[in-house]
Amino acid sequence: MNKNISITEILKIIVLLLMVTWCFFIVRPFLLAILWAIILAVALYPLFEKWMKKFGKNRKTGVSLFTLFGSIILFIPLYFMIGSIVENTKVTINQIQNHSLQIPQPEDSIKDWPLIGEPLYKEWDDLATNAREYAVLHEDLILEKGSGLITNIGGFIGSLITFIISFLIAVLFMYHSDSGYKISKQLMQKLLGDQSEEIINMSRDTIRSVVKGILLVALIQAFLAFIGFKAIGLPAAGIFALVVLITAIVQIPAILTMIPAIIIAFSTSDPTPAIIFAIYCVLVGLADNVLKPLLLGKGLQTPMIIILIGTIGGMLLHGIIGLFVGAIVLAVMHRIYIYWVTSPDKKINL
Repeated sequence: MNKNISITEILKIIVLLLMVTWCFFIVRPFLLAILWAIILAVALYPLFEKWMKKFGKNRKTGVSLFTLFGSIILFIPLYFMIGSIVENTKVTINQIQNHSLQIPQPEDSIKDWPLIGEPLYKEWDDLATNAREYAVLHEDLILEKGSGLITNIGGFIGSLITFIISFLIAVLFMYHSDSGYKISKQLMQKLLGDQSEEIINMSRDTIRSVVKGILLVALIQAFLAFIGFKAIGLPAAGIFALVVLITAIVQIPAILTMIPAIIIAFSTSDPTPAIIFAIYCVLVGLADNVLKPLLLGKGLQTPMIIILIGTIGGMLLHGIIGLFVGAIVLAVMHRIYIYWVTSPDKKINL
């Protein structure tokens, strides 16, 4: 039966849309931080719950200590990694400006490496010999690109601040978890109908599996790699660790991205420390084979291509924090899609 819509009802809809749009633009600068806070709250809640049981009625003390220790564990490694990137970049830019950029000459032993020894030695030797001349000839271009790199590093620092803010918000969410879960369940009931609780639980399990099985493992590998890079005195240790982090998230074996670091170590350090460093890198690169079964349990149900697209797309859209958020959001949407396709008798009332 047709029903005529009055002008008053149309005006109500328009006013409502305007208010929703206005609210969106007001909270837009905080949306990414809030989304990451929700993800952290969902992922960390089992640990938070066990922690709070030890404090009984002293909930405020428990929350304060959880926030303190969580901040130390989560953010000090990121601080040192980002600090290393900033420091190395500034030093390189200053060396270029002062015409003092130097690249160490390769060791003669590199020539004896099978297959790649001779060409690698030649390319490295040419770069080390002509680095200063190249920097002088292309100074303007290098400084221009370097300035852009520093700007991007500023974005990394901003992302670190966003991580801290998100973690604090996540603790607040977990502290009020009962009321938060009730409200979210009521909202999803309005949007999705009878399947709301099932989809909420499925989304929760997907978030936890991706965070524990991929992001946490990648962070552990990257930080362990960073420790090794700093111990051997590798230049730009933070940048190398960041590459390990990114490749570990997109499921490229971390050991492959550590090979250049091993090559540099053998060329700039004594054989014994270099061998120890190489063995350490191999152990770090293979650590995911041990960590994933421990943290993931039943295994990850999300295809790696979804994680890859979510990681790269998220980083291009939101920067370094998108590296984490993108993979999780896409994984959750993939699970909802699979749920919808494989459940023909169930309707999601959008």
